[in-house]
Amino acid sequence: MNQPSIGPKPYEELGEKLKSLRKSNHETLAEVSGAVEIEENILERYEAGMDRPDEEILNLLISHYRLADNSASQLWELAGYDRFADETIVIEEAMAAAKQLVMVLATDMRTIYTDGVSIDCNKSGLQVTFTQSTSQNKVMPVSRLGMSYDQAEEVMKALGIALTYAKFGQDKLLLPPPAN
Repeated sequence: MNQPSIGPKPYEELGEKLKSLRKSNHETLAEVSGAVEIEENILERYEAGMDRPDEEILNLLISHYRLADNSASQLWELAGYDRFADETIVIEEAMAAAKQLVMVLATDMRTIYTDGVSIDCNKSGLQVTFTQSTSQNKVMPVSRLGMSYDQAEEVMKALGIALTYAKFGQDKLLLPPPAN
């Protein structure tokens, strides 16, 4: 006896992979959908293979599950986003030939709250990873920023000023530091 079809599942393999990732992390639909800020029923449709996440949501899911590059590439291919591979090669070649590259990215103005941070250093600068603890006592990266050492010093100055204003208020007169 044939089972009735629930509907087209053009992304069934992608959905199975997403569901497998969630279950292997022992997370509920609500936890994952909350982490990537989408509705639970939308994540359920992704896992059922009925829809595919857009590129931004897929990136958030990849980040949430902390996937290695090869696993992330597999998800991109399952979602059908690998069709840009030829264009990526051209862009990478152009980037290699360029002396200086300015990259403009779309900004996401959502506020992400964190309770932890880790900083990695190399000869080019810093990589700051902000993290959030989950209900299962796991630490999940929620944002990652890269910056030069000069930019890091400017960020430290701006944070110092903001914290001083927050602590003492803008109305109070601040004394200059002592001269040595």
